[in-house]
Amino acid sequence: MTTPHPLTGPAVLTELWQQRWPHCPPVAHELRHPYRDVWVRFHSLPKSKRYPENESEYAVVLKRYNTVLDELFAGGDVYVIIPVRAAEAEVPSSGSDGGYWQTLPVNDDPDPEFRSYWHLFATRRSWRHGCLDEQLRDVADDKVAGVLVTDTQMRRLHHPYDGGADVFLTSSEERDRMRDRHADWLSSHPLGF
Repeated sequence: MTTPHPLTGPAVLTELWQQRWPHCPPVAHELRHPYRDVWVRFHSLPKSKRYPENESEYAVVLKRYNTVLDELFAGGDVYVIIPVRAAEAEVPSSGSDGGYWQTLPVNDDPDPEFRSYWHLFATRRSWRHGCLDEQLRDVADDKVAGVLVTDTQMRRLHHPYDGGADVFLTSSEERDRMRDRHADWLSSHPLGF
């Protein structure tokens, strides 16, 4: 694993996010609706199989994740944003090398018993092929959810999930080029899900 760089301050991250993605908080599964024009979804396994069952299938999953991540971030630094869900607004220790960024309500119920929060932790690191394989395996196994990987200007986003990845690019033209390069990884669903 590479050594993470010191994290840019939370205020800078928030400003970058608001400049580039103003119509949605940094909640991975909510991004595709307001940013549909720059979004593409790739499936992790042939025939849209959701979960790998053996090492050869894990190899396919990791190859697909890393191929797209390399196209997006090769030669640069990235932020890896990992949410930790909690019933309390108090920030938990992340259990990772990430620095605390911000807390978002998941369920802002008037009854405190039903409230929950996403505490976002971010790490800046140099991108290299395979540097997130351990985390990507956890995502593929649905042990971790809501991860975002972005360049340091937050122009492009990669959201791996169990079954694939949502990718957000700088324009619909860039999205179309990436979609066409990996057409055999697309869903057969007419809306791209």
